Amino acid sequence: MKPTAPLKGVCIGAGYFSQFHLEAWKRIPEVTITALCDLDRTRADAQMKAYGLERCYTDYREMIAAEKPDFIDILSPPATHLEIVDFAARRGIAMICQKPLAPGMDDCRTLVALTEAHDIPFMVHDNWRWQPWYREIKKIMDKGTIGDVSFAYFQMRMGDGWGPDAYLDRQPFFRDYERLLIYETGVHFIDTFRFLFGEVRRVYAQLYRLNPVIRGEDCGQVFFHFESGQRAVMDANRYNEDESGVSLYKCHPRTTFGIMRLDGSAGHLIMDSCGDLTVKQLGRSSYHHEYYREHRGFAGDSVYHTFRHFVDHLIAGKLFETNGREYLKTLEVVEACYRSSASGMPEALGA
Repeated sequence: MKPTAPLKGVCIGAGYFSQFHLEAWKRIPEVTITALCDLDRTRADAQMKAYGLERCYTDYREMIAAEKPDFIDILSPPATHLEIVDFAARRGIAMICQKPLAPGMDDCRTLVALTEAHDIPFMVHDNWRWQPWYREIKKIMDKGTIGDVSFAYFQMRMGDGWGPDAYLDRQPFFRDYERLLIYETGVHFIDTFRFLFGEVRRVYAQLYRLNPVIRGEDCGQVFFHFESGQRAVMDANRYNEDESGVSLYKCHPRTTFGIMRLDGSAGHLIMDSCGDLTVKQLGRSSYHHEYYREHRGFAGDSVYHTFRHFVDHLIAGKLFETNGREYLKTLEVVEACYRSSASGMPEALGA
């Protein structure tokens, strides 16, 4: 049975990113978040007070039993997701779950299978494709403004992963991830590439580590070949800094996380680090493409837009863009990147 507004939700996890979730939920009129759960009661209590929640818990089972929510927002560590999803799915509760979905691919498949077996509305929270610049780029592509896109290049230089205190107090656990760049960060861009260009059929990846104090890779280049014939390169690095500190650049590196260029048969498009879009059609002068977006919340208010999609589709009984089965396709590309880097050879996907 489809849930109806108003919806009652609860959140599991009160870490760094929970601030963006809780702030965005407060702007969704059809939703009331009544409670928050975290093993660290002090942290949960602080977030409860900051965002006006009614209760906080240290046991998610107790919270679910007491609150009887219509849905659960899961933003606890990846290793906890399968257990939580199993518990909630057996009770018929809809869920939106942060990525990484689970530590390994087998657990990801098991998790998705559980939601399908119990016919539970389930969405993966990967908010990149809801960043307003990518939604607008998709519209420009669909209009044919730059013709058929043949090649895309994305460059990321985060600059938060150098030195012994890599990833700072925000997400220090990144230092212990056995896989980092693609598993935690690159997955966003892979999913966004799939949104823009369709299914990936071949990847060639070169992944390596620059900072010796961390366990996983923090730098790499991935070459993509899509079913449509389009090609793309992701050149990503969490070690070196970008030019956001120079006066020419006015945006924080965590606004768009990088810059992008798309080449098409009728011209090209450039996205800068602020999300500004410049279009240049062949033989014509370039122009600034105006569109509406807000620099609030996280990365163009993308968490809010992700939740808006979740709520609208949950109430309407429609399939989410990043439902479990669909998101497994993104994760298959992630695994192919690691296999390619290990073998030094391209990896094929799909039929």
